[in-house]
Amino acid sequence: MEKLERSVHEAPIIDKGEYEYLVHPISNCVPKLDAELLREVASHIVATADLETVDKIVTPAAMGIHISTAVSLLSDIPLVVIRKREYGLDGEVSLTQRTGYSKSEMYINDVDETDSILLLDDMLSTGGTLRAIIDALETIGADIVDIVVVLHKVGGENALEDLSHDVTTLLDITVQDGDVEIV
Repeated sequence: MEKLERSVHEAPIIDKGEYEYLVHPISNCVPKLDAELLREVASHIVATADLETVDKIVTPAAMGIHISTAVSLLSDIPLVVIRKREYGLDGEVSLTQRTGYSKSEMYINDVDETDSILLLDDMLSTGGTLRAIIDALETIGADIVDIVVVLHKVGGENALEDLSHDVTTLLDITVQDGDVEIV
């Protein structure tokens, strides 16, 4: 994960009041996302995630789409994107996403109780988004086979504390006083 480690040290940090926001290519595609970095991350996910029984990759919009698309292309597993827009389709499930700096509604379509899911996301910070998605997938009755997050911002609030699923992270980091450290 050489490229990923190097990239976190090069990424700018924006002060959002009480929250330091890491502007990283894997999370934001800003600065530009280098194809070699995306390939390294996606290949590592495919090599380490439990994909044998996965029917669908599920990811939240918009930050996880490019990672999940790359993993879908490498694994031939279909991709479902949890959207921030309500479509009103049959079986649509809503959830409330809470991050360290915002709150919004999101909507899951095309996931049902017979599905085995790989849940992918770009960044785990407070765990608010991931927790809401996991709760919604459990309400649907889908089987969450594996959860993988590229970057884990360690040291803050943890909405996943009592989670019954393991979360695999590719790189654990701290962001403090405008600096990133790999844990």
